[in-house]
Amino acid sequence: MATFKSLPGFREFYPEDCAIRNFIFSRWRDAAGRFNFLEWDAPALEPLELFTEKSGEEIVSQLFNFEDKGGRKVSLRPEMTPSLARLIAARAGSLRRPIKWFAIGENYRYEKQQRGRLRAFYQYNADIFGEAGCSADAEIIALCVESLCAFGLSSEDFCIRLSDRTLWFLFLESLGIADEATAVKVLAVVDKLERVAHDGLIEMMTAALAGTSLDAAETLAKVREFVALGDFAALEKYFDGNEKLAARLADWRNLLALLAALGVGSFIRIDLTIVRGLAYYTGFVFEAFQLVGEGRALAGGGRYDKLVKKLGGPDMPAVGFGMGDVTLRNLLEQQHLLPQIEDVPDFYAIILGEENRAEALADVADLRRFGLRVEYAFKDGKFGKLIQAAEQAGARYALIYGTNELAHGVVKVRDTQERREIAFPRESLADTLFGILQTGLPVIEEPHCHGDGSCDHCTCGKKEAR
Repeated sequence: MATFKSLPGFREFYPEDCAIRNFIFSRWRDAAGRFNFLEWDAPALEPLELFTEKSGEEIVSQLFNFEDKGGRKVSLRPEMTPSLARLIAARAGSLRRPIKWFAIGENYRYEKQQRGRLRAFYQYNADIFGEAGCSADAEIIALCVESLCAFGLSSEDFCIRLSDRTLWFLFLESLGIADEATAVKVLAVVDKLERVAHDGLIEMMTAALAGTSLDAAETLAKVREFVALGDFAALEKYFDGNEKLAARLADWRNLLALLAALGVGSFIRIDLTIVRGLAYYTGFVFEAFQLVGEGRALAGGGRYDKLVKKLGGPDMPAVGFGMGDVTLRNLLEQQHLLPQIEDVPDFYAIILGEENRAEALADVADLRRFGLRVEYAFKDGKFGKLIQAAEQAGARYALIYGTNELAHGVVKVRDTQERREIAFPRESLADTLFGILQTGLPVIEEPHCHGDGSCDHCTCGKKEAR
């Protein structure tokens, strides 16, 4: 008999993994909600052209693409930004600006799987449309920071590496690279500075500068000098006297002031090696980068003002970021920041005798409608076995439905840890149980026994002897 396994790079989520995934999603949603971002979604299967129009034909090698039964060229989405731009373009005239949207969706990329990178992964995206000023950049970076801090991470765990493609284009123009296509090729070399040896970079730079009179080694040396500028004061000094660059540095000054005002200034590191490999970025770009463990990127984003128009919509500025769940979960596990999630019932109904099942299940149904998590055994059993089942299910409290209890209109609530129980009226049972979840099973003192059998709750045995 055949044994089936999931495809390479795809994950299965058993309940305990689903609980962690949902915990991550809930923190993302909470952060986006606090910034007043609205959630959206789109199909996982899209026209292939949507992605090639944005990223070029070379992206096809990274896609799960095929021709469907209608003869259409389609692909599972590798990212959500093109779908988002299409949605915005379709209703651009009726949407109130600035448009602040977020999404959490599964994406698919046909690439070599490795730690932190799979072929199927969830990504959290947040974007702002319709605002060209630095305020939108600051808002999106602040949300990125808060979306990570929501898990207990701090500036000791990650930073935001901030760069600027506009500044790069102005810098390259000062070197004699005015052609945008050539500048984009040079930035592709910059994107590899930390990962490729010197000889390899020279070879790549030579190819990027083909058709120009510039020397690859000299250009690479100037690029290295530029990326070595590690703070804003160094940037100002380096471009002193250059009017075009001075105007852009004013935008930097404004952005850094806004980030400080939003309380995330301590996370920011100027790092001009960050250029983001995708050609559609147009301004400030950034990566959230972990400072502990493996030193991997946790999120990345930036400004992409031309994409909506490129996909058939109006000219509309945009800025956003994407954050994957795989690398984030690895970091949270490493830093011991994932909670011990116990998916357990609030109460476990112990039904003693099939003749009592209908009344007990009526209570169970009502309690569930009130929002309580209630479990019960599908089959009849002895009291000891049922109590054991309640404990194994993780329920702190058991509801005991026996013939005597139902005859008197009560339910016994048993604390499975303290091994004590108290009877409560079935009327308004939900209110009683919500109170028990908040404060625990109340402690009721036994009435004092006189020892002569005269009290109603006699424990000396003399009452029975009378």
